[in-house]
Amino acid sequence: MKTDVFRGYGKISETHAQTAVDCRFGGEVETVLSAHASAILLSATCDNGEVRYTGRAHFSIVYEDGERKVCRAEKGVEFTAKAQCEACCPAYTARLKLETENVSIRREGASVYITALFGAEIALFGERSLEYLTDGELIFRRESLHVLSAHLCGGSAEADDEFETDFIGDILIHSETVDLTEVTCETGTLVAEGEVNLGILALKGENSLVSFERLVPFRVEIPCEAAAAGMRGEARVSVFDVLLKADADEEQGKCKISAELSLSAEGCVFEETEIDAATDAFSTTNAVELSYSSMDCSGAGETLYRTERVSGKAAISSPVDFSDTFQAIALQRAEANLVQGESARVEGVAMATLLVLGTDGSHRGIELSLPFSVPVETEGGDYSVSVLSCGTSARQRQEGEVEAEVTLKIALTEKRHLSVKAVSGAELKDPLPASDSAVSVYVPRAGDGLWELSKSLKKPPEEVSANNPDVDFPIREGQRVIIYRKKSLN
Repeated sequence: MKTDVFRGYGKISETHAQTAVDCRFGGEVETVLSAHASAILLSATCDNGEVRYTGRAHFSIVYEDGERKVCRAEKGVEFTAKAQCEACCPAYTARLKLETENVSIRREGASVYITALFGAEIALFGERSLEYLTDGELIFRRESLHVLSAHLCGGSAEADDEFETDFIGDILIHSETVDLTEVTCETGTLVAEGEVNLGILALKGENSLVSFERLVPFRVEIPCEAAAAGMRGEARVSVFDVLLKADADEEQGKCKISAELSLSAEGCVFEETEIDAATDAFSTTNAVELSYSSMDCSGAGETLYRTERVSGKAAISSPVDFSDTFQAIALQRAEANLVQGESARVEGVAMATLLVLGTDGSHRGIELSLPFSVPVETEGGDYSVSVLSCGTSARQRQEGEVEAEVTLKIALTEKRHLSVKAVSGAELKDPLPASDSAVSVYVPRAGDGLWELSKSLKKPPEEVSANNPDVDFPIREGQRVIIYRKKSLN
């Protein structure tokens, strides 16, 4: 028997891990109005049974001090963590996506602690193989099997923006959310395009807050030798660093804000290969014991994009009334899942921090959340979902109730799964009993195909087809199959 082996690189498994990181701020913090935490990955290594990774967390807060003066503070904290994964080994490569899942605030004595819970979506990549028979003294059923190979790549890019506003005194806090709008393959390049939703909370005047929002477009060209036009790919873009400058002109009452964004990108190009392999076999003379090899492949399919404006009554973390003045909205974000059923829907919640000024001159930070359910057309299948929320507005029509309106940018990316199985070996067993009759008539099961019938009769498919030119396959109810055998006279 002759065999061949396909060797490729692809996703082995996926897992999820969480780690909590604390950051301490001093006693000058009287009331925290808004807290933000983000993390960037510094390194990731695979070991037997676990993935170890390090990151740098960035914490920023807006607070009032004892004199009700609005201030800001920020700190960085490096952390290490590990995720248990039985399939992991040192030969694998780990791809991680860090996301902030929760931020909480607590006071211990004179200090304030901000705790961020960071989630890590981990994908392990490694070499895989599929062994298959190519030739031998058997009757083979050959099929074209399609397998996917993954080519990992990475790159970086810069994006910038500049805009003019009314005069502001200081930038207090900023946040960045990446929205990918297109991922395409070109010759030698994986191209990721989209926009960064840049949110800025600033101090205006003596005790007034104002927020700005900008959608900054970007294009990242990631080198990948395997990439070619028409291939599928996926990418992940994150904001690695931000430089904000505010040039104020008090005489004109204007301010020019410039933003320089450093972007980091990870990509994966999926190459599809067609293999002519034996998926089944039998012998006309002997019983055969077959062995098989299999391979599961995953990749990215098409991405569906949708923009939806949603509104409704928002849940709030503390009460409001008509004496409160809504000043600004910061830290817009969203969480969502795809719910399949008779009709598919993206369901989740859009969140933001609402900054309110009370009649006593003090500020409060109120967390608002707006649930949403948006119908989408997915035609079944397995999809990953990402949602960017922007353009959030809030008002108080009825006292004590906050109505919010949010723009959602939804992306649904199809998860493509291929599973193949091929004959990798065959061992001949006992000889088959011979028939003494010159002609045999069989009544097969309805629905049997030519291969299934040939295998049960131990006759080559071309012989069965030649002996029964009037029989259609798959077999219909009541059809007969005739087998002729040549006999010699002694």
